[in-house]
Amino acid sequence: MSAAAEAAAGSIAALTERHGPRYRWLLMLSVMVGTMASLMSATVVNVAIPGMSHAFALNQERAQWVSSGFMVAMTISMLTTPWLLARYGYRRTYDGTMLLLAVGGIVGGLAVHFPVVMAARVAEGLAAGVVQPIPAIIMMRAFPPSEQGRASGMFGMGVVLAPALGPSIGGVLVDGFGWRSIFFMVVPFCAAAIWLAHRYVPVTAPGGVAADRGGARLDWRGLLLGGGGTLALLNGLLEIRGGGAAVASGLLVLGFALFGAMVLWLRHAERGGRPALLRLDVFAHRVYTVGSLVAFIYGIALYGSTYLLPVFMQLALQLPASHVGTILLPSGFVLAVTIGIAGRLTRRLPTHLMVSGGLFLLAASFALMATVGVHTGLWVLVVWAILGRIGLGFVLPSLNLGAMRPLDKGQIPQGASIINFVRMLGGAMGVSLCAIVLEWRLAAHGATLSGPTSPERMTAFGDAFLLLGAICAVAMAMAWQLRGPPQGDPIEE
Repeated sequence: MSAAAEAAAGSIAALTERHGPRYRWLLMLSVMVGTMASLMSATVVNVAIPGMSHAFALNQERAQWVSSGFMVAMTISMLTTPWLLARYGYRRTYDGTMLLLAVGGIVGGLAVHFPVVMAARVAEGLAAGVVQPIPAIIMMRAFPPSEQGRASGMFGMGVVLAPALGPSIGGVLVDGFGWRSIFFMVVPFCAAAIWLAHRYVPVTAPGGVAADRGGARLDWRGLLLGGGGTLALLNGLLEIRGGGAAVASGLLVLGFALFGAMVLWLRHAERGGRPALLRLDVFAHRVYTVGSLVAFIYGIALYGSTYLLPVFMQLALQLPASHVGTILLPSGFVLAVTIGIAGRLTRRLPTHLMVSGGLFLLAASFALMATVGVHTGLWVLVVWAILGRIGLGFVLPSLNLGAMRPLDKGQIPQGASIINFVRMLGGAMGVSLCAIVLEWRLAAHGATLSGPTSPERMTAFGDAFLLLGAICAVAMAMAWQLRGPPQGDPIEE
């Protein structure tokens, strides 16, 4: 079968004709399962960090790289999603990421040396990064504007079950079978995602055209500049913790310089008609630019908290891993329900109200976490976690859709890739930033993470939570600039 015939038989239009009006929901289910697998691999490992640290005799800095290494790989690989989709199409790209994610889980679970664990985590991060922008691209194309909010809400309801159930199940597995068991959790999800992809995910590239496997080469210069900038920034943050002020400053300056060089290169490539890794013309839309900045700041707070909360509960409150998952489980279910409601509200409420309101609740949750003490009832932790997840539920369905609505159809893959990249860049920095602030405040209060807990240790964690709350407040102020009509209405340009 020729490429054109294969594309015609496996296009969204052909699959819709074959499966009927329900096809777009089956397509959403297919990409949702893979996204659940990638999110589970991102968050569930945090429950196992204390056990892994003990097994490999890791200090906090090296243990933190189990999370931040994944985040770095995921952030960098997001830059390649538009090129991969154009070159190989939706289905082959999706299949490849799920296979790599499954292999990473199996290798990580069987590894007996920490460098192998880290290599497996990097492989998982690379796969997760490529797959993250795909659902937004598909939803913007497969659903009409009037249904995109509802689709995003339903997609979010399913996706958040992964981080909601992941820590709970992972905690039980860690207590019963050790930290290795959590690596194998993603394998069944990956197998199901591949099976669904072969039935419902189109083989075409974005725009409904045949994938061009002999097309433009990957812009390696742009990728190396972006990847180098990410690594330099994150290693600079780590060097701050190590006390090397000169090295840290040099790496941070290098990181910003590499990102500046990346922007100059992308502009030069576009003017010269060369293939560019990313198209910067998406930033001509003010709403998209503001949305990307909000996504970056919001990513710092969100992913920093996914690292800080489990560590706080285990090392400050000294709860077993299974209890951590149980405490976070109700908030996960509340998040799923909230996202479903918020998805429908996107047709009635403007983006800036949805996002700002959600960030306000998230900031309040972090501030209240700082008031938790050793003798605080566990139900209080549950309530504060639920409050934050309600806020998160209002942000998730509205931020990406609201930011990308002004984009032309041809800009959607680039827009989805960039906004996910900047959010995950913020997330990777957030994990490092939380670890830096925690170590700083522990030293300031004369506390450590070893031995029985103490009021000084609790105060140090409280300071870190207050920082996250302040970051959310900054994002909330910026989100007020996302003014526009509700997302079900047409936009006049």
